[in-house]
Amino acid sequence: MVYLIAYISSVVLINYAFSSAPHLDVIWSAWGGLVFILRDMVQTRFGHGALVAMLVALVLSYATSEPAIALASATAFFVSELIDWLVFSVTRRPLRDRLWLSSALSIPVDTLIFFGMIGALTPVVVGTALASKFAGVTVVWLIMAWRARRLLAAG
Repeated sequence: MVYLIAYISSVVLINYAFSSAPHLDVIWSAWGGLVFILRDMVQTRFGHGALVAMLVALVLSYATSEPAIALASATAFFVSELIDWLVFSVTRRPLRDRLWLSSALSIPVDTLIFFGMIGALTPVVVGTALASKFAGVTVVWLIMAWRARRLLAAG
């Protein structure tokens, strides 16, 4: 439940942040990495319920953010969530591999859609967003791989 609340809250807060202080877009783009990790954690715990969580977050974003930011977020999340859902539904790889594969496919698409729609598609913003998102998912992948090796060694 913690991941669910953190995911919804992060989406709403990051959209509010982009609306309130767009000149800090590099900072907000770095924060975006957390949203993808939380989305994957919600996906693993709630399955297709992640789509409901995304809808709740986007409705709250429309109430608290500029409509253009909320629309860009909704569009980017819809496309990246569809990619994420396909990877989780089609592949039978270990969870850590599905997390990384879904992120490798959805992060660039989400980033380009969102920043393109809000007019902030600059190399610095896109680079920061991609770096933070891939760094986050790589850390999660490494932790999961380490745990899997530890379990194999123990048992």
